Amino acid sequence: MPVKHRVLVTGAGGFIGHHLVRRLKAEGCWVRGVDIKGPEYEATAADELELLDLRKYDNCLLATRGGIEQVYNLAADMGGIGYITASRADISRNNILINAQMLEASRLNAVSRFLFSSSACVYAQSKQRGADVTPLREEDAYPADPEAGYGWEKLFTEELCRYYWQDYRFDTRIVRFHNVYGPLGTYEGGKEKAPAAISRKVALALDGGEIDIWGDGEQTRSFMYVDDCVEGLLRLMASDYRDPLNLGTDRLISINELVDLVSEIGGKRLTKRHDLSKPQGVRGRNSDNNRLRQTLGWEPSVSLEEGLNVTYRWIENELRHAGRLSNILTARSAD
Repeated sequence: MPVKHRVLVTGAGGFIGHHLVRRLKAEGCWVRGVDIKGPEYEATAADELELLDLRKYDNCLLATRGGIEQVYNLAADMGGIGYITASRADISRNNILINAQMLEASRLNAVSRFLFSSSACVYAQSKQRGADVTPLREEDAYPADPEAGYGWEKLFTEELCRYYWQDYRFDTRIVRFHNVYGPLGTYEGGKEKAPAAISRKVALALDGGEIDIWGDGEQTRSFMYVDDCVEGLLRLMASDYRDPLNLGTDRLISINELVDLVSEIGGKRLTKRHDLSKPQGVRGRNSDNNRLRQTLGWEPSVSLEEGLNVTYRWIENELRHAGRLSNILTARSAD
């Protein structure tokens, strides 16, 4: 079968990148994956996986060599709210180096199309002060007041993508992710996102026990399952749309409600213990999907209940294989 495209996925050892590589291969593409590490939970499907530090410009040139037609630039130093509020200098420096150098290397190596993975963290914080937040439209990133560090470097790179189109006619795509979750993602260690962290805590808790929640739990978000994320990426890359585009769901849910959903999936009744000393980010954030529907004729469709069930079962199984649920089973038997 003829190869559909020669594609580079940076961040191929990470959560979204790993799922994207698998989908691209299923679509008939030849795929080179690049990261500073390989996937944590299963082998990559990429034709080539190269371990390269993309903070170094020569490695960016190396990654984009050999007739690569499309680049999905997902490589980033990032994590959950605890990590991105504690590591602003490292995150900003590392990601600006990766993004600026990957853009230039891709242009010089005649890549046809470049997709930059931005974030809902670019949105003005003044528009996210209430839990019942109005869904954020793409233009709500301005006047600029993004989250410190991570949000600023994402917004700057969005502008850099625009300049590359204006000055060089280098074809870019810009996607703003809204809280992607699913199996095969980090679920502990400080870089995990809320659905994974809550799934881990519920799995490790005794029925009738307690679960720690950062903040008062009334902060709200929307969450998108990883398969929907990958579908959106492929559709955006194939489109002619060059401006920033939200990619998320528009179902707003509080963290307390998210804990209740995961607890129900786990079959446990848990008491929430709120830690107000922990960071919780903006008070509310939701995706306005009107432009997504207009541009791609599509929007994410996997329900939160369906996606959380798959995610929880996978994390629970990982913990079981690691022998970390045995103490819970022993304690439950002793009751």
